[in-house]
Amino acid sequence: MQQKLILGSSSPYRKALLQRLNLSFECVSPNIDEQPLIHESPEALVKRLTISKAQAVAEQIDKCPPSTTSSIIIASDQVAVLHKDILGKPHTHTKAIAQLTRFSGEKVSFLTGLCVFNTATQKYDYSLVPYHVHFRQLSEQEIVNYVSLEQPLDCAGSFKCEGLGVTLFEKMAGDDPTALIGLPLIELCRLLRKQGINPLEMNDKLNYSIQGQ
Repeated sequence: MQQKLILGSSSPYRKALLQRLNLSFECVSPNIDEQPLIHESPEALVKRLTISKAQAVAEQIDKCPPSTTSSIIIASDQVAVLHKDILGKPHTHTKAIAQLTRFSGEKVSFLTGLCVFNTATQKYDYSLVPYHVHFRQLSEQEIVNYVSLEQPLDCAGSFKCEGLGVTLFEKMAGDDPTALIGLPLIELCRLLRKQGINPLEMNDKLNYSIQGQ
């Protein structure tokens, strides 16, 4: 049975990261409710949402006409955590400025969940990849200028580390900087190799029809 690779996300950031591996894939939006449950820990929230995204995409695929192709689904979710508080995407300038003001001089942890789901076996692997950002002391004007310049309204933590957001930091700490952007590629490669997918080897089992569309 041939396999298709699917990224369970509509995020342009995750799509761009996966394209680095030079693998062909499709993007399917999971469309799930991402609200945290009462008293849910950040780790539990990330795991639940990540696996739910993979399962939601698998259910969408099941509704399509049967074929001889199975799928490897990649799903990921991320939350920012400060003093055990879960911080989501700001969506507005006011909330982005408030988030960065709170981050000034603090260490913020970003927890990124990763799930690789095989539709043929109905089994998945899950990993949690943490990354930590130490913010320097920021002035009010710096924060306002940054938000106006980069518009990080759809980013957890209100910054884009691959862009001007790096100017906000004192230091960064973690095993995989791509986790901070939303898709930990080092861990993803390890999980894909378990499925027989290695970006550095030709693999005749893979049958991709869409180049990251």
